Amino acid sequence: MDANRNTELIREYLAYLRVEKGLRPLTCEAYERDLLQFSEYLERENILPMVARQREIAGFLEHLRTHAVESRSMARKLSCLRGFYKWLLLDKRIHHDPTMNLESPDAWKVLPKSLAPAEVNSMLERAAVAADHPEADAIALRDRAILELLYAGGLRVSELTGLCVADLSLDAGRVLVRGKGDKERIVPLGALCIKALEEYLERGRQALAGNARGVNQLFLSTRGKPLSREWIWRLVKSSDSHASPHKLRHSCATHMVEHGADLRTVQTFLGHADIATTQVYTHLALGRLKAVHRMHHPRAKRVEDR
Repeated sequence: MDANRNTELIREYLAYLRVEKGLRPLTCEAYERDLLQFSEYLERENILPMVARQREIAGFLEHLRTHAVESRSMARKLSCLRGFYKWLLLDKRIHHDPTMNLESPDAWKVLPKSLAPAEVNSMLERAAVAADHPEADAIALRDRAILELLYAGGLRVSELTGLCVADLSLDAGRVLVRGKGDKERIVPLGALCIKALEEYLERGRQALAGNARGVNQLFLSTRGKPLSREWIWRLVKSSDSHASPHKLRHSCATHMVEHGADLRTVQTFLGHADIATTQVYTHLALGRLKAVHRMHHPRAKRVEDR
């Protein structure tokens, strides 16, 4: 078994990706790790990647599954292998692509994770206690407003960091959000979120802005600079170790559907271009859907209910 031969083959493929496909260095590094992991797996059976068959690749995926590798990571690794063997086939180094017709695991479609309403309420209540303290500073007011807005509006991190003061229309109870592809949408806000934003604007933002001029972003650092996405992630994680900005977005959508919101409304609210993206929340709110079906469908009631 020639490990050096495997390494050279992988390096040649990565060079092809960089030059011909223009892949970024970080992507190439991820592909390299995936291919080296696959090669190490094959070494146990004394098999070279060039002669691997479909059963070896399926065995590799099963190996990953048994070692608790996340479904999304498994999907990425198989995608990497598909590209690798397609390259070998086009270069006429192999005569058959072993990844062809390989079935994807059913678990690959990862449902978004969300927090329970009690968990979200607990996190927001802690932020409110800090902000309502008589000696609360601008940071406490800002942090509460950020958490409230992430959950109330279901905003993406990039959408939140891109908000300007002029985007708020608190008298009308809404905010103008710029989503993916610079598409704009109007997002309504609840009373608690509006209150948190009003107090931040009245007592917090000016203190953070200081003498800085020309800074239009809504949320600022202690230096009067716009906050980064990474900083927002750290804030949410420090508020609840199980939370993240994206989990708050998913929680917002899930809780809306559980309380009866239709998917088209949630699609517009979240800024999803395709309704298929929103339909995943029907699985998360299946209990609510079953209850509605049982209540309203004329043939859904059980015999003992009649």
